[in-house]
Amino acid sequence: MNAIQALAFVERHGVVLESARHATIPSIAQAIAGKPIRGSWWAHAQGREIFAVTRALRGAAQILTCRIVEGHISFVHERLWPALARLAERFPPARLSRLQEVHTSRGRHRTDEVAFPLWLPLHVAAEAGRLEESEAQAHLAPLLHVSRDPT
Repeated sequence: MNAIQALAFVERHGVVLESARHATIPSIAQAIAGKPIRGSWWAHAQGREIFAVTRALRGAAQILTCRIVEGHISFVHERLWPALARLAERFPPARLSRLQEVHTSRGRHRTDEVAFPLWLPLHVAAEAGRLEESEAQAHLAPLLHVSRDPT
């Protein structure tokens, strides 16, 4: 699976986990491997491919990288952002923060968080305001049934 195929995978599913296992939310690492991964994907035969694809997703403008699914790294396609904004109060605020990878001047890697709604484009916020709650619920049904602990 290349980056373009991975973007299409996230667009099709709406919400995808990076590597965690979940009963109803697919994992991009598992999709690349073609079967469940035992242990860490870093040691998997397709680990380099998984790394490249997940980093491409993390850097894609149309993908929100956050921790919305039980605190695990999650990818949310922009087609769901209005629904997510409309129902934001149903999720712990930290779960809606955009995770951004930053490479420092010293060559180190760190992950910064941009709090919701600071990352949300204005046109998406406006669209969320016009969205009926029931329609937003329909778009986010898989997420609304996921356990929502307060972290």
